[in-house]
Amino acid sequence: MKRIALLLLLIFSAWSYSSAQVAAIKTNLLYDATASVNLGFEFGLAKHWSLDINGNINMWDISEMKKWRHWFAQPEARYWFCDKFNGHFLGLHAIGGQYNIGGTDLVFNAFPETKTARFEGWGAGVGIAYGYQWLLSKNWSIEASIGIGYIYSIYDKFPCATCGTLIGEGVKHYFGPTKASLSVIYIMK
Repeated sequence: MKRIALLLLLIFSAWSYSSAQVAAIKTNLLYDATASVNLGFEFGLAKHWSLDINGNINMWDISEMKKWRHWFAQPEARYWFCDKFNGHFLGLHAIGGQYNIGGTDLVFNAFPETKTARFEGWGAGVGIAYGYQWLLSKNWSIEASIGIGYIYSIYDKFPCATCGTLIGEGVKHYFGPTKASLSVIYIMK
């Protein structure tokens, strides 16, 4: 509980500092399409720099035989080629979280066996991203970005989506897409 309070204090401190620098709140429509609740905050740091912090969570099962539970956080430092919150940017991001997935196929074939087995574990990694933000009005914009990188993951393997018998443990090294977003953004000036 103390960690959560400290994190909220840091976010609100950064928010109040960055209000003169511009701050934004956003949601990723691609995560919304997978029923993953998500929220992002971005803070202006300097003329060409911002800090984007996104998180998502999915707490429910798709069906009795399919699990798609996870939570992930992804902070990203961004360099904007023009002014922040407008046009092209490059980002360096970290990613970390936990998952419990089984009985379903994953995009990019990250765990090929998730159709017939369940994987429960955690992962952490880094990546680079490119994106573009289109201003729609003074306070609204749309952003698209994609990133690639590396994720290190440790997991337990179970025979089916609802089974509790451990059949193995492992380590996964993933290289590939680490970010995809199409976000609606409200900019606070």
